[in-house]
Amino acid sequence: MTHAIRFHQTGGPEVLRWEAVELPEPAPLEARVRHQAVGLNFIDIYHRSGLYPLPLPSGIGLEGAGVVEAVGSAVTDLKIGDRVAYAGGPIGAYAEARNIPADRLVKLPDAIDFKTGAAMMLQGLTAQYLLRRTYRVQAGDTILIHAAAGGVGLIVCQWAKALGATVIGTVGSDDKAALAKAHGCDHAIVYTRENFTERVREITGGAGVPVVYDSIGKDTFIGSLDCLRPLGMMVSFGNASGPVPPVDTFELSKRGSLFLTRPTLFTYTAKRDDLLQMAGELFAVATSGRVKIEVNQTYPLKEAAQAQADLVARRTTGSTVFEV
Repeated sequence: MTHAIRFHQTGGPEVLRWEAVELPEPAPLEARVRHQAVGLNFIDIYHRSGLYPLPLPSGIGLEGAGVVEAVGSAVTDLKIGDRVAYAGGPIGAYAEARNIPADRLVKLPDAIDFKTGAAMMLQGLTAQYLLRRTYRVQAGDTILIHAAAGGVGLIVCQWAKALGATVIGTVGSDDKAALAKAHGCDHAIVYTRENFTERVREITGGAGVPVVYDSIGKDTFIGSLDCLRPLGMMVSFGNASGPVPPVDTFELSKRGSLFLTRPTLFTYTAKRDDLLQMAGELFAVATSGRVKIEVNQTYPLKEAAQAQADLVARRTTGSTVFEV
């Protein structure tokens, strides 16, 4: 027997339960991972609340790091004792141990510890595809990233700065503004007292930015469109304030033939070769020191409900992990 966080109905953090579960031997193409650390991400909230529906009862969580404890009969590129990390389905990372398809696992470099590995995979791979694939940021670009003091935001700020971009970020407080600036954000806009659209136009001399990375959703969507220059790209990759209402595509044309995309990490990493390439680039920028992955909050896995409540209340910054 092992233990995992599960939920039997959607709702608030109180629906999460610490339960004993049976863990069978890995299927032929699976590996069993004994977790050392598990990552907390906003998508976990969407699953628990029902915004992204799951068959119930269900486990929860999409990111972890640990040691391979057993491998299926058809697994050839992993062995017992390998240090590994992952981000993505199937859901169920909030667990002491689990079976997972072996092709979703990547070997963790010796220079990266388990807590960092669990904190960096989903958020770091998200930053990778945002900056290097969805819109390939070039030196001289000016970009806007919402929630700049969050887990993805702090990575994006550092990585974009290393690429030679000017980074504009929105944050909710002066403390978060200071944190974002310490991680490469050139202009931190405190949205609780400043109109971020007006400030972006001021900063860019009225030109607007070529790309906006927006994980907030409903509250910022239209304002984000108004920050873009003609032919700019609106990248909507989250719904922290709620889902974006239906969009009239005329809103894109009248603002200058804008592009709109709603990417997911799971599409970008669906092919194993892409996953390995993306993870390799992420590990390279992390081990080089150009991007520092900082775990700012740690909770015991049993306290998943409290951790999720703190995340929703915006009492956290950077990355949060569970110790297992």
